[in-house]
Amino acid sequence: MHFLQKEDTQQLKHEDLEKIRMPTMKGLLFNQFAAEGLNSLVEEMQSKYTTKKGRRFNHNNVTYEVSRPSLNDGAIEYEISSKIPEDEIKGPKEMQTYFTQIKKILSKGKPKPESIEMENIVWDSKKNTEKKRDYVKLLYKLPLDDLFDDKVVSKRHESILAGNKDAEVPHSPSAFTMAGNVVLADVRDTIQNIGRDNVDNLIDANKQVKAALKG
Repeated sequence: MHFLQKEDTQQLKHEDLEKIRMPTMKGLLFNQFAAEGLNSLVEEMQSKYTTKKGRRFNHNNVTYEVSRPSLNDGAIEYEISSKIPEDEIKGPKEMQTYFTQIKKILSKGKPKPESIEMENIVWDSKKNTEKKRDYVKLLYKLPLDDLFDDKVVSKRHESILAGNKDAEVPHSPSAFTMAGNVVLADVRDTIQNIGRDNVDNLIDANKQVKAALKG
């Protein structure tokens, strides 16, 4: 059996830590600014439509919710859901048909959700009980490097270096450089724009399915 020398072990640990540390820092920073982007999206949707509690809003008798992001396997994940309008659709069979039609529409769209599921249990924290609600739940997964555009970052960075102010660019000490801060700004803006498209696609799918069921 081969054993590493003590020096080799120390070097290996150091190299491994260096490999891990930077991607982890990148992921944490990207998740932080993705959270800002999705928070802005929630505010945008709540100002555009009817505000509900938390991260929810209502449009055309359908309640929507945008989750906070999480970092998982080198990608940013978040969920967008919409409540199936139970007062318009009665019975488990009709609910399933509604969900199937929504899934069919969204499976053809871009960006395509990582998964489309039907969720039917919600925890009622006030009453400390579970209450039945049927939701369409979409999971989106975006690789970190898809959250910024090199050309956009370069152009924006050059503009700042030329003396133009950009109030939207953060000043995060963890980014180390101005270019890093520009990348973080682009991450925030990109996920807000992608999230908006996700929400709009779900709103449109609900509109189509409701119209079809009403005949």
